[in-house]
Amino acid sequence: MFQDINLEEVLDLHQQQQMKLIDVRSPSEFENGSIPGSINIPIFTDKERAEVGTLYTQVSVQAAKDRGLEIFSDKLPTFIEKFKQIEGPKAVYCWRGGMRSKTAATVIDLMGISVSRLIGGVRSYRKWVVDSLDSFEMKPNVYALNGYTGAGKTIILNELIKKGLPAIDLEGRAQHRGSIFGQIGLNPNNQKTFDSLLLDDLIQLQDSPFTITEAESKRVGKVTVPDFLLRKMEQGTEIFIDMPIEERVRNILTEYQPWNYPEEFLRAFKLIKKRIHTPIATQIEKDLLAENYSSAVQLLLEYYYDPRYEHSREQYPSDRSYTIQVKDVDDAITSISEFLTAQHAVNTGS
Repeated sequence: MFQDINLEEVLDLHQQQQMKLIDVRSPSEFENGSIPGSINIPIFTDKERAEVGTLYTQVSVQAAKDRGLEIFSDKLPTFIEKFKQIEGPKAVYCWRGGMRSKTAATVIDLMGISVSRLIGGVRSYRKWVVDSLDSFEMKPNVYALNGYTGAGKTIILNELIKKGLPAIDLEGRAQHRGSIFGQIGLNPNNQKTFDSLLLDDLIQLQDSPFTITEAESKRVGKVTVPDFLLRKMEQGTEIFIDMPIEERVRNILTEYQPWNYPEEFLRAFKLIKKRIHTPIATQIEKDLLAENYSSAVQLLLEYYYDPRYEHSREQYPSDRSYTIQVKDVDDAITSISEFLTAQHAVNTGS
């Protein structure tokens, strides 16, 4: 008989990579929010789930169970084979730890495959995430990367992570670059997914001497950043990246590749067009239509984004703000790594 397992034990084993988590809900439910690192092996497709749900509400519980069993029986060999391919301890879960995960665990156990079931399902996990973020007390001090649009802050941040430095990529967790053009070419995460990924980062970095992140506002695309993290940023140290505008234009073109999404860029620009001086806005639109993206991006930087960034710098007093003048992203990575190493040595007295 399969064993029920509580959330605390599941998360501990999962974090240590000693247990694989399998979400047996439908693909759209999984996409809407799951435990990070889980594998989706659904009992029902979205269409099948809707059919069973309709029977449950409009006919009877027994009719829904009978139809659900019929659907599941047809796909049982494939379902079991997918579980056989997953090595090591496994735990299944659904929304509430109810019928779907119980059915999956029972069948898998009968086939001689060891499996556990998460008590309370993903609903218990979501409650834990919300409660944890509401009461989280972040220990590390924050170094906030700032700089005009196109300074490559996200690229720099991820290179620092590769070097082993403690950092959180908020835009990466949101799957949004934070501007009106920020979701083009991406699939932005919802708040549930963002919260789960962020909490995982926060827990892992809680004992770090410091944490690096990009200076952000309350909202990043579709999601909001917790207030405690925003306060930590405001109380932390700013590292302002001063990079030539020509290099910033190149960075934006490399990252956004507007030639692959011409209609999306034009549509996004029209949302901010009225905020830009009319002759400049007219020229930007002409450049976008003519696919003269270098000119369009430079005008956007000079007349829209750069002036807006001046306001964000005001939250950091001069004694907690350091400007690093660099020629490109590679130079910035080296300079910031050296700066953080020096700062850490001063703070620890080493």
